[in-house]
Amino acid sequence: MKKLCAFTIAFFPLKFCLILCSLTEPNCFWRIKKIEVYDGDLQNDCGFVLFTLESPIEENFYNHIINFRIPARKYEFFLVMFFATDEINKNPYLLSNMSLIFSFIFGMCEDTMGVLDKAYLHQNNYFDLLNYNCGRKKRCDVKLTGPSWKTSLKLSVNSRAPKIFFGPFNPNLSDHDQFPYIYQIATKDTYLLHGMVSLMFHFEWTWIGLVITDDDQGIQFHSDLREEMQRHAICLAFVIMIPESIKLYNTKFKIYDQQLMTSSAKVTIIYGKMISTLGLSFRRWAYLVARRIWITTSKLDDITYDKDFSLDFFHGTVIFVHHHNDIATFRNFMQTINTSKYPVDISQSMGQWNHFNCSISKNKKKMDFFMLKNPLEWLKQHTFDMVLSEEGYNLYNAVYAVAHTYHELIFQQVESQEMAKPKGLFTDCQKVASLLKTRVFTNPVGELVNMNHKENQCAKYDIFIIWNFPKGLGLKVKIGSYFPCLQQSQHLHISEDWEWVTGETLVPSSVCSETCTAGFRKSHQKQTADCCFDCVQCQENEIANDTDMEQCVRCPDDSYANLEQTECLQRVVTFLAYEDPLGMALGCMALSFSAITILVLVTFVKYRDTPIVKANNRILSYILLISLVFCFLCSLLFIGHPNQATCILQQATFAIFFTVAISTVLAKTITVVTAFKLTTPGRRIRKMMIKGATNLLIPICTLIQLVLCAIWLVTSPPFIDRDIQSEHGKVIIICNKGSVTAFHFVLGYLGSLALGSFTVAFLARNLPDRFNEAKFLTFSMLVFYSVWITFLPVYHSTRGKVMVIVEVFSILASSAGLLGCIFVQKCYVLLVRPDLNVLQK
Repeated sequence: MKKLCAFTIAFFPLKFCLILCSLTEPNCFWRIKKIEVYDGDLQNDCGFVLFTLESPIEENFYNHIINFRIPARKYEFFLVMFFATDEINKNPYLLSNMSLIFSFIFGMCEDTMGVLDKAYLHQNNYFDLLNYNCGRKKRCDVKLTGPSWKTSLKLSVNSRAPKIFFGPFNPNLSDHDQFPYIYQIATKDTYLLHGMVSLMFHFEWTWIGLVITDDDQGIQFHSDLREEMQRHAICLAFVIMIPESIKLYNTKFKIYDQQLMTSSAKVTIIYGKMISTLGLSFRRWAYLVARRIWITTSKLDDITYDKDFSLDFFHGTVIFVHHHNDIATFRNFMQTINTSKYPVDISQSMGQWNHFNCSISKNKKKMDFFMLKNPLEWLKQHTFDMVLSEEGYNLYNAVYAVAHTYHELIFQQVESQEMAKPKGLFTDCQKVASLLKTRVFTNPVGELVNMNHKENQCAKYDIFIIWNFPKGLGLKVKIGSYFPCLQQSQHLHISEDWEWVTGETLVPSSVCSETCTAGFRKSHQKQTADCCFDCVQCQENEIANDTDMEQCVRCPDDSYANLEQTECLQRVVTFLAYEDPLGMALGCMALSFSAITILVLVTFVKYRDTPIVKANNRILSYILLISLVFCFLCSLLFIGHPNQATCILQQATFAIFFTVAISTVLAKTITVVTAFKLTTPGRRIRKMMIKGATNLLIPICTLIQLVLCAIWLVTSPPFIDRDIQSEHGKVIIICNKGSVTAFHFVLGYLGSLALGSFTVAFLARNLPDRFNEAKFLTFSMLVFYSVWITFLPVYHSTRGKVMVIVEVFSILASSAGLLGCIFVQKCYVLLVRPDLNVLQK
C-alpha cells in the first residue's frame, strides 16, 4: 500500500484539515478514520449527567474542561449543553431558584480509548465523573448518552439510573421490558423510506442502488424499502450489504466497488452508521469519483471530498433529516459566549462545524462563480447560520426533558415538605424514570416533545443537499420537505426556487431503460427487473398517448391513429358517391347504355316485321333488350350512400335480371339450332313442342335464381358495413354481401347458364344462313365469361370503394358485351343497309 501523506493547514480562527494521498487499499481509509475518531463507537460518543444546585454556578465552574483534550467532533455536544443549561437557568418559570449543571462521564468525552469498556469489563459500577461520583452517593440523576446506542447498553449494566439516548432512534433500545431505564428522544424513522421513495418518484428515478449494513436494521430496511418501491414501479439495480467486520470487508471491497462503479444506476441509497465499514465504503467511493446522487439520513450527514470544486446540484448527498425549528437564540449565544465561563475553544468548534445554511440573497438568479483563495475571505463576505446536527437537537430536547422532570420532582418535594434530604437530590430512580417517560412539553422553539409516544409520531422530514462548498466546508441547502400526515398529494414538497442556487434545473435520470416515448409501448425483457424493457412501436390503429405505457390502446372504429400513433383522429365517412369522379362516370355510363339499349329496342319494334328481326325470334330479342336495360340500371344501386334496402336490391336485381338475360340468350341459341334441325314437314309437331319448351326456359331459369336469392336473403342477407382498413383515416360505407357462399352460388348459376349458351351457340356457329346469329351469341358469351372470370380474382383482392367499382364495371362491361355482340350487326342492317334486310338475302 502506498504511503499516506497528510498535513494540516491552520487558519486562525478556523482550522482546515487537508488530506492528500494516493489510495488504492481500504486499509488506508481505515487508518485515516482511526486517526480522526479512533476505532469503535464509544470514542465518538459523549455521556453527560444533569443535576441541580440550589446556588448559582460560579463563573469558573466549567474551567476543568480545558484540562481535557476533547475531540473536535464532540464540541457540538458541549456547546449544546452550555447553551441549553444557560437558557434553562435564565428561565424564571423552569427550575426557579435552582441551577441546572452537567458533568461528562469520564472516559467518554475526552480523547482517550477504552476507559468505559475497561470499567465495565469487570462489571464495575464505580467510575468517576468530574465534580460528581456515581459510586459514593446514592443519587439518581439522569444521564444523557449518544450518539451510539451501544453506549447506553453498556451504561445500563447494573444501573437503575434513567438514561436518555440522544442518538438516532434504534429499535434495539425500544424494548422497555429489557431496558426499562433507557428512553429515546429521537423520533422513529417510520416514514423515512416512504419519503425516499416519494423523492425518487418525483424525479422519476426508477433504477436505484442500495447500500446497507449487514445487520438486522439494514435487512429490515431493505425489506421495507423493496416493498414500498414495488408500489411505485421502482426497481433495485443492486444491493450491497457491507459487513461490520473490517477483516471480512477487506476480502470483499473490490466486489462492492465493481458492483457500484459498473452499475448504470445514478442514484444510490445508503443506510446505516457512518462510523463503520459503511462509512469507510462511502469515503472510498467518493475518492474513486463515483459520481452518484447519494440519498441517506442524518446518520451519514457527511461530505464527499471531491477533487474539483463544483456546484453540480444533483451530484451530491441528499439527506433526510427530522424537521425541527431553528433555534434563533443559539447564533446569538455563539457570538456572545462568555469564554471565561465556558472555556471551550470556539474557533476549533467552528472549524469543525461542517454544515451551514446558505443565506445568500435569493434575488440573485444564481451563485456567482469565484476562485476561493482564502476560506476566511468567503466566510467574512457572507452571512451564515450554524445548524445543529440531529443529534445536537436531540440533545437539546433531552436537556429540556430532564429539566422538566427535575422541575416536577422538586415541586413534589416542596409540596410534600420532604426536608430530610437536600432540595434537588433525587434518590428514587423508579420515581424519576416514571416522571421522565411521561413528560410532554413544548420546547422554546415551539415544538411538542412527547417522551411517551416517540414511536408513533408522524415525523416530518427536511430534505437537504450537501456540497463540498467551499472545499473543506459543507454547504447544506434545504430543497424540500416530506410530511406524511398531510394528504397524499401534499406529502412531498420540493422547493420551486431551488434553481436560484445553481441556475440549473435539469435533473439527471437514473433508469434502466430509456423512457418509451408516446407511440411506443414497453416490452419487458425476460429475466430482468420490471424497470428494464424495450420500446416497441404500437400496432396499426393503436396509440400510446403517454410515456412508458404498458399497453397500446386501440382506436375506436370511427377513429384512426395519426402517423405518430399518439392520438386518435376522427375518420372521414366516405362511399362511392355520385359526386366522386368515378361515381359520376359510372353513373353516366349506366344511363348512356340504358338509353342506347332502349333505342335499340325501339328500332326493333319499329322494324319488327322485317326478315332480320323475325328470323331471330323477335319476342326473345325484346325480352333480352328489356333485361339489359335493367342490368344497366341496377348498377346505379351501387352508387350513393348505402342503406339496408339498396344493399338487398343490389344483389337481388343484379342476379335476377342477368339470369333473365342469360336464359334469353340460351333460348335464342336453342331456337337457332332447332330452326335448322326441324325443317322437314314430318317434324312440325316436334317443332311446336320445342318452341313451347324454349318459351318456358326463361321463367324456369329465373325461378331457380329467385329461389337461390330467397334462401340468401333469409339466411344471411346483405347489410351495411364500415370498412376502416382500405383507406387511412377514412370509414368507407359499403354493402357487405352477408353470405359469401350464397353470392358465389348466384354467380355460379349465372356461369352455368352462360356455359350452356356458349356450348350450344358454339355448336351452331357453322349453320348456313345470313341471319344465323349463332356466331354472335358465341362471341357474346365469350365476352361475358371473360369479364366475370376476370372479376372474381380482382374483386377478392380489393376492398372498399375499389371493390364496388370493380363490381359495377363488371356489370356494365358484361351487359355492354351482350348488347354489342348480339345487336350491333342487326342495327347496322336495319339502319344502314336495309337492302340486306329482305327475305331473299
